[in-house]
Amino acid sequence: MSKQQGAQFLGPQQREAAWEQLQTEQFDVVVVGGGVVGVGAALDAATRGLKVALVEARDYASGTSSRSSKMFHGGLRYLEQLEFGLVREALRERELSLTTLAPHLVKPLKFLFPLAHRVWERPYMAAGIFLYDRMGGAKSVPSQKHLTRAGALRMSPSLKRSSLTGGIQYYDTVVDDARHTMTVARTAAHYGAVVRTSTQVVGFLREADRVSGVRVRDCEDGRTAEVKGHVVINATGVWTDEIQALSRQRGRFRVRASKGVHIVVPRDRIVSEAAIILRTEKSVLFVIPWGSHWIIGTTDTDWNLDLAHPAATKADIDYILGHVNSVLVTPLTHADIDGVYAGLRPLLAGESDETSKLSREHAVARVAPGLVAIAGGKYTTYRVMAEDAVDVAAEDIPARVASSITEKVPLVGADGYFALINQTVQLGEQYGLHPYRVKHLLDRYGSLITEVLELGRQTPELLQPITDAPDYLQVEAVYAASAEGALHLDDILARRTRIAIEYPHRGVNCAQQVAGLVAPILGWDAATVEREVDTYRARVEAEIESQTQPDDESADALRAAAPESRAEILEPVVVVPDRV
Repeated sequence: MSKQQGAQFLGPQQREAAWEQLQTEQFDVVVVGGGVVGVGAALDAATRGLKVALVEARDYASGTSSRSSKMFHGGLRYLEQLEFGLVREALRERELSLTTLAPHLVKPLKFLFPLAHRVWERPYMAAGIFLYDRMGGAKSVPSQKHLTRAGALRMSPSLKRSSLTGGIQYYDTVVDDARHTMTVARTAAHYGAVVRTSTQVVGFLREADRVSGVRVRDCEDGRTAEVKGHVVINATGVWTDEIQALSRQRGRFRVRASKGVHIVVPRDRIVSEAAIILRTEKSVLFVIPWGSHWIIGTTDTDWNLDLAHPAATKADIDYILGHVNSVLVTPLTHADIDGVYAGLRPLLAGESDETSKLSREHAVARVAPGLVAIAGGKYTTYRVMAEDAVDVAAEDIPARVASSITEKVPLVGADGYFALINQTVQLGEQYGLHPYRVKHLLDRYGSLITEVLELGRQTPELLQPITDAPDYLQVEAVYAASAEGALHLDDILARRTRIAIEYPHRGVNCAQQVAGLVAPILGWDAATVEREVDTYRARVEAEIESQTQPDDESADALRAAAPESRAEILEPVVVVPDRV
């Protein structure tokens, strides 16, 4: 498809138009799943000139793709598992995003690896990081630097002197995963893909022995429609097996969910000028700077309960605190925690009984004529996964399919970003904002910043901060609803912004204000505003309560009992007989 001017504005008007298109057009590719791999597949297919539809039952990145460690990295630890191909591929993707595809979203980050053992550990880790750098890790970031114990402590004064014998400094990258995924979706729409959230697949269409599309349900009002496509790509992550069962086709692989929990603490609780990576008995623990906070995680445990709302337990939080406190001069406590989040990794099952050792490689299979499934992988390699999925899907598309070009396609907001960085002061003067605020906005919107700020020119009070979340301007909530596809408070507070994990109130204190800001755009009356606020508060209360529970089952029971913001979503989906 050609580039569609204004099509990347994912607002109420586009949403209604998309519903009409889904029902009336014949698509080459229908992608199921709005995580990073699904939106990546939609972008890949659209930029090959194919007619593309993407549907997502909840929100962009509402599953795994908003709950990562916020790393866009090569996977240093996978070298120990001898997954050289995965690391080389991930480092190439990191380089592409850092320099070309998403420099406004993917940022270099300095790391300290504290060395705890004398003699053997420094040469062992130095060799691994040297290999990491040689495989592509040090093209746009500095290479490793060795530190004495004193040098490491100067870099990270909060570390116990007894916890290290020295250190190695190296660089990796960090990303706001939810914003990145949403931006990929907007870029796919920019190039002609029809994308729509709150649109749940409830069945498959067939012609003879072929899958010929999907039956969908609007999760806001219960409408149903049929979407016709030459091929359907199942990119639903941890829901892969569920969608596979709905298609009544036998899968070629199974997906296993592994739960990863992170905690968020204020920046002043740990004094360090670098991120920190720590070894644990099972995996590694990251301490990542995140604005005025640190993100610390992750855990890696099997999860067999509710896929939509994985719950963190007290045991998960204690595990993280225990490991990070083993190296900190001043221990962290539960009272220091501003936010907690839990996500599920979709791992390919079968290689090992321990989830931390399951492969992060991805797999693509043509499950049946007209149906392709993709799963596994890691966030950083989403573009390669998408390319592989569309390559396999091409077998079911009647016309000739061009090769992938997404390595040359910057995401919306990337073009002009570097020039605008140099104009930060002028932009601030133009809109009456401090340069620090402008820089923060540029790192969230890139060159789309003027679209955001122009809304404030029309209504100047929107350029004031959200009262109880002053890191964000009121105009950002308005822009989320009018251009970024946000339909509910949860979409705005948990994913378009990260208020839900960055403030101790988890967004509850500003829910009413944000609801009032977006109500005119989303057509909410007073009753709807009240329902949205009440639903969000109930969700937060359930999450906080679940985080005091001792085990997954009791935490899940509390979290799953909270009301859904998408009133018409089906859980589980009832299998309806297919029409031949």
